[in-house]
Amino acid sequence: MDVEIKQVRNTLVVRVQGELDMLIAGKMRKEIDEKLKDDKIKNLIVNLEKVTFIDSSGLGVLIGRYKKIAANGGRMYIVGAKSPVDKILFFSGINKLVPMYNSEQDIINI
Repeated sequence: MDVEIKQVRNTLVVRVQGELDMLIAGKMRKEIDEKLKDDKIKNLIVNLEKVTFIDSSGLGVLIGRYKKIAANGGRMYIVGAKSPVDKILFFSGINKLVPMYNSEQDIINI
């Protein structure tokens, strides 16, 4: 599992690769939360294009970060999720909370 986090203006972009499971979820949560302490961050993009598996721990990280960013008036987006990850996201109902797009470019164009 590899996590790349970078700030682009007022948006935190998180690109995840590999399996997003309980072995990685805690580390990812800590890294994102540390960056979200910056009051300038208003939006969060989580790119799951290269994620091959997600479990309930991974879903928990996503939902928790959504709650944090929403509490500060920001927005969160999930991009690039492919089957079977996108199916898990839909079955969990996270797509009702967090808009899902095919690519980061799609968000830039909205």
